[in-house]
Amino acid sequence: MTFRLLTYNIQRGGAGRVEKIAQIINGCSPDVVILQEATRPDIVETLAASTGMADARSFARQSLGYLSRARVVHAEWHRPRLSRHAFIEVVPEGNAVRIFGVHLSAVHAAWTERRRLFELHALLTSIAQHQHGFHVLAGDFNTLAPGEELDLRRLPPRLRPLVWLSGGRIKWKTIHTIVEAGYVDAFRARHPDDPGMTMPSWDPHVRLDYVFVPQPFAERIVAIDVVRDPRASSASDHLPVVADLTIR
Repeated sequence: MTFRLLTYNIQRGGAGRVEKIAQIINGCSPDVVILQEATRPDIVETLAASTGMADARSFARQSLGYLSRARVVHAEWHRPRLSRHAFIEVVPEGNAVRIFGVHLSAVHAAWTERRRLFELHALLTSIAQHQHGFHVLAGDFNTLAPGEELDLRRLPPRLRPLVWLSGGRIKWKTIHTIVEAGYVDAFRARHPDDPGMTMPSWDPHVRLDYVFVPQPFAERIVAIDVVRDPRASSASDHLPVVADLTIR
C-alpha cells in the first residue's frame, strides 16, 4: 500500500490564502499533511473541511499542525527545552507509519545553525525509542544540505547583514547530522540532479523542506517531488513537498 505525505509551510497561519492553499493540497491528494506556521486553528479547521480530511489539529501560536484523511490514533507535541518550536508526532489509524513533523529555527546565520543543531539533537534523543521502526521526519528544516550553496545576492537585503555579522560563512551541519544519524534524504535519493528548491515559491533558490526516512527503509521511498503547481507561488512563500511511501 502506498501512503502519500505532504509537508507544507503555509506562511503566517495562511490567513487570506485558505482557498489557494486548499487547492494545492487537493491537487496532491495526500493522506497526511504536516503543516508548518499553522498558527491559526480556525484556518486549519477550514482547510480540513475544504480538503475532505477526517482529522486535524493545531494550536494557536504553535507552528506545527496536521491534516489527516484517516482518524489519527496518536498525536503529541514535544517541546525540548530552549527549542523555539515543538515537534509533532502523528500516527494515523490503519497505517504502520509514525510521522514526526519538524520546523527548525529560521534565519540564515551561524548562530541559528547552531540552534538548529541543538533542536535536531533534542528531536533525535526524544525519538530514539522509534529508531528501529519505520518512521518519517518531514518539514521545514530552514537549512541547506551538504554541497548546496546559499547565494547571498538573492537574499532579501534585510537578511544579508545577519550572515556577515555571524562570520560571513555558515557551516551547514544540520542535514549532515541527520544523515550521519542514519537517515536518508528522500528527495536527494530519488533526484540526485534536481536542485529541489522550495523557497521562496515565486523564485525558488534554496531547499529548506525535506523528508527523511531511516536508511534501512530507503526502498520504501516510491516517489517524492517538489509541488511546482503555478498556483503555489501565491499560496505561500514555500513550495510543498509530496512523498509516496510504501506502507507494509
